[in-house]
Amino acid sequence: MDQEIFNLSTRKFLKKVGVGSQHEIEQAVANAVAAGTLSGTETFAVTMTLHIGALKLDVTYDGEIKLG
Repeated sequence: MDQEIFNLSTRKFLKKVGVGSQHEIEQAVANAVAAGTLSGTETFAVTMTLHIGALKLDVTYDGEIKLG
């Protein structure tokens, strides 16, 4: 296994997930605030699941996102 290739491809994937997820969350919050369904002070429980079928890997990360 080439450790450098592995690390670079893993980081590239995680960057894609991080940037894409943040964009989707920001867009959903902005739409909900604009629609009046959020006041902008809520806190949300968040779950992210990582699944790699070939490795039989399923990991769930829990957290929260605060708006205000």
